[in-house]
Amino acid sequence: MIYFDSKRKILMESEYRYQLQDRDNPNLYREMFPYSEIPKCTFNQRTSPLDPPDEIWMTDTTFRDGQQSRSPYTPDQIVHLFKLLSKLGGPKGKIRQSEFFLYSDRDKEAVRRCQELGLAFPEITGWIRATKQDFQMAKEMGLKECGILVSCSDYHIYHKLKKNRRQAMDDYLAIVKQALDVGIRPRCHFEDITRASFYGFVVPFAHALNELSKDSGIKIKIRACDTLGYGVPYPGASMPRSVSGIMYGLRNYAGYEPEQLEWHGHNDFYKSVVNAATAWMYGASSVNCSLLGIGERTGNTPLEAMVIEYAQLRGTLDGMDTTVIRDIADYYEGELGYEIPPKTPFVGSDFNITQAGIHADGILKDEEIYNIFDTRTLLKSAPSVAISATSGAAGVAMWLSTKVLDGERVEKDDPRVLKLKEWVDEQYEGGRVTVIGTSELWQAVHLLNIV
Repeated sequence: MIYFDSKRKILMESEYRYQLQDRDNPNLYREMFPYSEIPKCTFNQRTSPLDPPDEIWMTDTTFRDGQQSRSPYTPDQIVHLFKLLSKLGGPKGKIRQSEFFLYSDRDKEAVRRCQELGLAFPEITGWIRATKQDFQMAKEMGLKECGILVSCSDYHIYHKLKKNRRQAMDDYLAIVKQALDVGIRPRCHFEDITRASFYGFVVPFAHALNELSKDSGIKIKIRACDTLGYGVPYPGASMPRSVSGIMYGLRNYAGYEPEQLEWHGHNDFYKSVVNAATAWMYGASSVNCSLLGIGERTGNTPLEAMVIEYAQLRGTLDGMDTTVIRDIADYYEGELGYEIPPKTPFVGSDFNITQAGIHADGILKDEEIYNIFDTRTLLKSAPSVAISATSGAAGVAMWLSTKVLDGERVEKDDPRVLKLKEWVDEQYEGGRVTVIGTSELWQAVHLLNIV
């Protein structure tokens, strides 16, 4: 049926009836994914229109996928981090949900203690085995939504599950019906969607799930899982790697609303952040993240990165408290013993520290010249300088100003600057090549009676 879409102002076809394309042998897209070579990104020049939802948000998988590459969190640690998540997401719940394992007694204790906090956001959701008993258990624990794994690429269907597409689809639908019977909202994790037959399996399966939604009155959600990070944001990229194509197809071919769609990315090819933003821009309300990007292999999409990305795309933080990002980083390093690479954006100890004298000179004159935004206010991290052979008098002046003189403006020709600069020069004239640490500089300050 053809109808006029008042939002898009164009004639649209109401339904696309893609049929399941079963086959005896898997389609592994060998030209695109030759295992002995780097995967290839091909283009067919088919572009999808931008279709950002009215509302976008983040969900969290710190306590699920985030635990798959580190020692499990204790209930105390989970409760502390959950409070920080709530504060970071703000009163509007821009961090909408947080996903928990429900396997062990410790998992269940963490859920109960977080529930007892009575926080509006994030909503606690579960990750369970796809059995009726586990659905019932989740229901008894007061959860409204649970994630279940529905692998959708032929790599998984044929080689892992030892089934064909029809058998996999029938089994998945039976599992989803069990969840619906119990009254749990299923969140179907379309594993490995960026290597799946989109029109031969993903769309027909998604359409069948949508029919179950209509029959049950429970809106089934899809988490599009870029399991190995193959997704690409480029306009005109071929399926199944096109993030925009996946979002467009689930919206327009399977009839899903933005609030039913969630993107889950991995950072194997350094694209987790841009792919998540692309999913927002092309139709998904939700992107799934973890704190500091900690997760399987190279990790998930960093939650703190998407908080900043949200502000860039929407022009507002909508009540999110970005200063909590510093609190989270400090907790990971101080309490959990997690080492954050110093140059990591927003959370690394050196992310806004310069070594170049010309940069230090610019910051001394006006920090906007070389600082990305007011990191002092928004991230509780003032721009600073590390002293090296290239820091010059400007670098020394900036270090004294920020670390010793409580922000007092000091010029490059100040006697205190010149005295410390002479000491720094002697270090490098003597053959030193490493950066001079803060403790060493403080020792020099006292030795030289600079203050």
